[in-house]
Amino acid sequence: MSALQALRARPAPVALAVGFAVAGCLIGTFYHPAPWRPFGLWAYLLTLLIALPLSLREKRAFGVLVVTAAGFAGYLLLGYQPSLNFWCPAVAFVSVAARERRGRVTCGAVLLAAVIALSGVCGRLPWPVTVVQALIVPAVACAFGLTQRRLARRNAELRRLTVLLDEQQRQESRRAVLDERFRIARELHDTISQHMTIVTLQTGLAQYTFHSDPAAAHQALGVAATAGRDTLDDLRRLLVVLRTYDLGGATSTEDPSAPIPDDLLADIDRIPALAERLEAAGLRVAVRFSGARRPLHQGIELCAYRVVQEALTNVVKHSMAHAADVTVDYLDQELCVTVLDEGVPVSAPNAAPKGGANAHGSGHGLIGMRERAKIWHGSLTAEARPGGGFQVCLRLPLEQDASPENDTPLDRDRTSG
Repeated sequence: MSALQALRARPAPVALAVGFAVAGCLIGTFYHPAPWRPFGLWAYLLTLLIALPLSLREKRAFGVLVVTAAGFAGYLLLGYQPSLNFWCPAVAFVSVAARERRGRVTCGAVLLAAVIALSGVCGRLPWPVTVVQALIVPAVACAFGLTQRRLARRNAELRRLTVLLDEQQRQESRRAVLDERFRIARELHDTISQHMTIVTLQTGLAQYTFHSDPAAAHQALGVAATAGRDTLDDLRRLLVVLRTYDLGGATSTEDPSAPIPDDLLADIDRIPALAERLEAAGLRVAVRFSGARRPLHQGIELCAYRVVQEALTNVVKHSMAHAADVTVDYLDQELCVTVLDEGVPVSAPNAAPKGGANAHGSGHGLIGMRERAKIWHGSLTAEARPGGGFQVCLRLPLEQDASPENDTPLDRDRTSG
């Protein structure tokens, strides 16, 4: 910032300074009682010198006070009436008290008291009045200045807090966007991955047996077509949820009170149908239920279904297993879901993935399963079994009031029915 820009005054102080200057000159022109000297050139010049520097009092408060006090002292010593230009040094001192350090405030108070006392002496006031005036005017001006200082500090703190709050709100907005992206990605992964795995395996099998066994190739293509249609259906359902329904369960473009339709939900009762679809990919799945079956919160049902879906998809994609077991235990305090197989990982020697499937997963499925378990205050373990194969175990507590840990839109998309 240049020196000229630093000295540029705001409109309000300029207007105040010009007002004092014009008022002083007009009053001095038409009112000059005896025994004071009538206004002349020096009186006008000193009046301007006293008043106009007030326009810079916010930038150079102490310097303005010195110039104003010196000009007022010269004005008084030349014998002009002391009632004029009296308040200009006091106004300048208000800015000193509001902006300067304590040492300068003390010096300014002494300077103002001295020039006010000189005004009383030149005005031939009784000495008690002169003393009281010299004490009261600096005290009142200092009180106004300190009040301005406190207000300025509070305003600065409010501006700082406003900036901080605005930044936090932007961060929360960015975090919310990222959370929604992760949840949508998890929904797409859990919904589409299984069907596309079947499509990949069956089209690979059809390509391999196209000439040697046309009937088997035709059957494989039929299974792939069915899986493709299921994929489109799941995509349609997910898009309906994203477009039509408030995923928090509050509103709908058609009926705000209407629950999400049952065909958009996934629950534990659909696990056997899921097992039947996977048999087309060559995986036999045995589903067993134990304990007293009872309706659960739809969010918990969806969590259990999605974990089973992802675990079985991983068996098809990343294991040599031809069979898997799914056990759903309804315990008194928790729901325990176990998925296990006895296959050999495709990373083992001499092993090849089924139908050309990728031997190494991206890890997103396991992350998604653990996120789902955490949302409902549960736990998930995924580990290799000592005798071979892999085991996934999900535990969800049931004594809670069915309230997810982070009840955000795509985690509540199936909990509002």
